[in-house]
Amino acid sequence: MPTSQLVARQLQDTALRYFLEVVRCGSISEASTRLNVAGSAISRHIAHLEELLGASLFDRHARGMVPSAAGELLAVHAIKSAHEAERVVQDVLALQGMKRGRVRIAATEGFAMEFLPRLISDFSGQHPGIQFHLGVYPPAEATRRILHGDADIGVVMSRGAEKDIKIEHLQPSPVMAVMGHAHPLAQAKQLGLLQLQPYPLALPEPDTTVRQLFDIACSRQRLDLEPVLTSSYISALLGFLRHAPLGITICGEISVRYQVARGELAAVRLKDRGLDLRNIEVQTLVGRTLSRTAQVFLDYLKARLAGPVGQ
Repeated sequence: MPTSQLVARQLQDTALRYFLEVVRCGSISEASTRLNVAGSAISRHIAHLEELLGASLFDRHARGMVPSAAGELLAVHAIKSAHEAERVVQDVLALQGMKRGRVRIAATEGFAMEFLPRLISDFSGQHPGIQFHLGVYPPAEATRRILHGDADIGVVMSRGAEKDIKIEHLQPSPVMAVMGHAHPLAQAKQLGLLQLQPYPLALPEPDTTVRQLFDIACSRQRLDLEPVLTSSYISALLGFLRHAPLGITICGEISVRYQVARGELAAVRLKDRGLDLRNIEVQTLVGRTLSRTAQVFLDYLKARLAGPVGQ
């Protein structure tokens, strides 16, 4: 039986990288495609790991492969090792004075429409050598990207506590009624749901947090507010407003912050009970030390989230 030290050394090789890709993909065939490596080679490396550790690393099902208890432990080790190696490389590059580095962000659509691209542009103006990758996902997938080490920073609407997720920043994001700047309700200080009833509504899908809060508030008041348009894309909902002068949609302030500042749209807070229960969350992985580049951008992001337009 190999010593623990020998096993530990062998866990740093290619087999571990193949194993982690299967964990991420859920199948050897998909991992094979992503890695451009034969599936048989991946299978051999995983079999070698299982023999080395004396434990099965996956529960194999018809629909794919799910890590066993031993596999989950090994995945945590693999992700932490990859994070540490990448952080060291990034910090060495950062010794050149923030002239090089990479930041990976996982966010939901509302943040990625204009807020994050503008933020990245402003930051890049100060640090031209920094590269960014912005992935746009549903909230659960954005968080999963953080957990699996595929992103450094997550920016989502809160979905409740998540194991191994560190909340770096939490900020209220009440539901707003959004409309064209010439809409009859555009100058209101706040609105009630009943006041939206005469106007054509464009609403997000029922599985989004903003729509769920909206539906619960309508149910409490026995209001039947049927949308003219339902879409999973915020850009489609805002596009509807450009062609329907009396149209209204709902979203958080951050999604339309700059459009409102430019006078293109108006956003009015909805006062009904329960519509202030959402929060913006900035997420990182518990126990992970970000590279200096990612940490500087994280601090910049938190300041801009809380600050007024133009900061």
